[in-house]
Amino acid sequence: MSKFGDYLSETKNELLNKVSWPTWTELQGSAVVVMISSIIIALVVFLMDIGFENLMKAAYSLVS
Repeated sequence: MSKFGDYLSETKNELLNKVSWPTWTELQGSAVVVMISSIIIALVVFLMDIGFENLMKAAYSLVS
């Protein structure tokens, strides 16, 4: 159990003293970038889905 306690102590020390955490402004900027990227990717996937749907409808109408 001593090794586990050492592990927890070292983990706490590393998280508090060795990690450089981003500032609140940096976090907000990153969140905005992620949201905009997600919206753009969702729109691209949506447009591809609509395009393939129309393509398949056209292909099936030729066969029927």
